[in-house]
Amino acid sequence: MPTTEVVTVQRRRKYHWPEAQLNFWLLIIWVAAGLNLGVFANFMTIQQQMNLGIPWLFPYMVTVSALAIIFLIIFMILIMQRQLLPGIVMVFSFILFVLWLAGLIETAIEFLGPNGGVNGNCNLYVLGQSYSGVSIDTLAYLEQKSICQSWQAAFSFEIVGCVFFIWMIVMASQVNRDQYE
Repeated sequence: MPTTEVVTVQRRRKYHWPEAQLNFWLLIIWVAAGLNLGVFANFMTIQQQMNLGIPWLFPYMVTVSALAIIFLIIFMILIMQRQLLPGIVMVFSFILFVLWLAGLIETAIEFLGPNGGVNGNCNLYVLGQSYSGVSIDTLAYLEQKSICQSWQAAFSFEIVGCVFFIWMIVMASQVNRDQYE
């Protein structure tokens, strides 16, 4: 009785990612995630020090930013192993986009809100003032100004993060269709 031998050959598909765009994307998302993680962790510390309640936005953005950093670490490991698959990138970028967008919406409500939004209060009570010299008033002013600028930076980089996650979804779909060969 003759034996039949079945041989299967597996071909591994190579995906060509545009290096400059990928590196730029990585840099900006690292900055956005790190900035939001630090800013909202600092806000939580300030709220605790002042014995105030912590709004849900602060731990939410800390968690979302930490998830983005974990995604970036996995992303970089896959890049080093040359196993970065567009489908995985699209799925995780979409998930992070939705989470980031929810944080952006709440940040916009708090920052630009109609009744006592952070930006309005900053413009009214902090940024229009000027203190100098060695005094407790100057120190308080500098801390308030720092908090206002932290809100501005967090809001700005949440917008940037949303745009860049959409960009990564588009770029990954183009890589999947071999448009970068």
